[in-house]
Amino acid sequence: MQPFSNPWVPTLNAEYDQYKQRNMPQRSKVITLQTGLTEADWFTLARAEASLVLPEDRMEEVRANRVFLEEGLHREEEIWYGIHTGFGALCNTRIGADRLEELQYNLVLSHACGCGPDAEPEVVRLMLALKAHSLAMAYSGVRPEIIDALLAFYNLDMLPVVPTQGSLGASGDLAPLAHLVLPLLGLGLCDYQGSRIHGLKALELLGRTPLKLGAKEGLALLNGTQYMLASGWVALMRARRLDHWATLCAALSCEAFLVSDQPFDELIHRVRPHAGQQRAAEQIRLLRKGSLLREIPRLAVQDPYAFRCIPQVHGTSKQVLDGWASVMQVESDSVTDNPLVDHRLGKVLSGGNFHGQVLAMAFDHAALAISEWASIAERRIFLLLSGTRGLPPFLATDSGVESGLMIAQYTAAALVSQNKQLATPTVVDTVPSSNGQEDHVSMGANGVNRLRFMLENTLTVQAIEWLTANRALKYRKDSIGPILHKWVVMYGDQVTLPSGDAQWSLYIQATLEFMRSMPLDELAVTTATTPS
Repeated sequence: MQPFSNPWVPTLNAEYDQYKQRNMPQRSKVITLQTGLTEADWFTLARAEASLVLPEDRMEEVRANRVFLEEGLHREEEIWYGIHTGFGALCNTRIGADRLEELQYNLVLSHACGCGPDAEPEVVRLMLALKAHSLAMAYSGVRPEIIDALLAFYNLDMLPVVPTQGSLGASGDLAPLAHLVLPLLGLGLCDYQGSRIHGLKALELLGRTPLKLGAKEGLALLNGTQYMLASGWVALMRARRLDHWATLCAALSCEAFLVSDQPFDELIHRVRPHAGQQRAAEQIRLLRKGSLLREIPRLAVQDPYAFRCIPQVHGTSKQVLDGWASVMQVESDSVTDNPLVDHRLGKVLSGGNFHGQVLAMAFDHAALAISEWASIAERRIFLLLSGTRGLPPFLATDSGVESGLMIAQYTAAALVSQNKQLATPTVVDTVPSSNGQEDHVSMGANGVNRLRFMLENTLTVQAIEWLTANRALKYRKDSIGPILHKWVVMYGDQVTLPSGDAQWSLYIQATLEFMRSMPLDELAVTTATTPS
């Protein structure tokens, strides 16, 4: 069988070159697609702050891998799943050589049956990058042109429209990945520069023609965990923000509530040396350093757990995030296709690397960590509004006539309750599919999808805590430490809190905008050894 020709050679004419120069995103960095990319690299790619290139030596491996697969296509004794056969429960149905291209086209077309909200741009960018990275590891039997197409879509920020629901998190993220691939075939939709365009128009703008899929290529594009993985990286990026703000909010609330220094003493955490706990305590000590409020004599022998156990609770969530990142790092450098084509050993092996169990379990742990940040923050809000330690009830200026922040705590409580419901593990559920052939699935896509809502809920609770602690500080005469003071001043420059009652939803939204406006590295430098 002759190797397939390359239908993806761009129309390299002057008009196309001029178009590309006008419209290529201005990205300050170039990232080479290779193993060992860091968490920061994936965050950079999600934000479209870098262009992607693939080393030629990896492309050579991809070519060699494809040659091996093509040499085996015409051998009668070979029966390779998804290459010579149908898919799923149809794995025993042999397909004639003259229909292999039709087989791959129909696979993509029939599997594009996702639903629900569209994936965010950050997620789609990473799906393109991660799929290209996985295929470039040369275990999938695809032509280099397939990878080149994915990189072209990424580098021009031509983002396929991908529904977020429909994946079972095993056999790969079939439905989302099918939607990702449609524009490569001249089908589906893309979002580009604020407009939604047809896949054919997207190809025209890229100077390309619709891809004709060769043997195995549709399957290689659809098998894999790239939707879960991309969504997981974006969720982790936002969870890192929660981590930083959880620390800042907790420290400011400690100041406003006149909390003792003792629970954060280095000795306490040296004798129970969990890394996250030690880091959380160190960060609170740093943020409260230089505060005159710490000099005020304490009447209470001990503080409530929501303050006293900040290192233990926050620290555990920090460790969960670090474990989550570790799983994501390994998965990003993994091949999650099936079957695997190894030209080096001369094997085609059918297995289950597409199963998302490891990601689904990490997402369930992440949901608990995210939920706990909101839960303990709401308790601190409650205490700041409790009318104790020299603070008026609900921080109302004219108590009775004014309700103060009473209902802001209601809002926080409602969000915390919803988080508790969303934190229910998803990985323990499974619904058999494909006539029982795919009888145990991870539901990891559902697991990562619910994190989107939990992250938003938790950041909103943190915004309410930050607003509440700032309001409470108006009743304190002594000054806070210099690091926290800097943050309070920056917040005050952007959000002017009223002295009496107000439509608090407007101030919660303004606080959220302030919290989102801070780059992650700007947040990280204020919190001791927290990784950025």
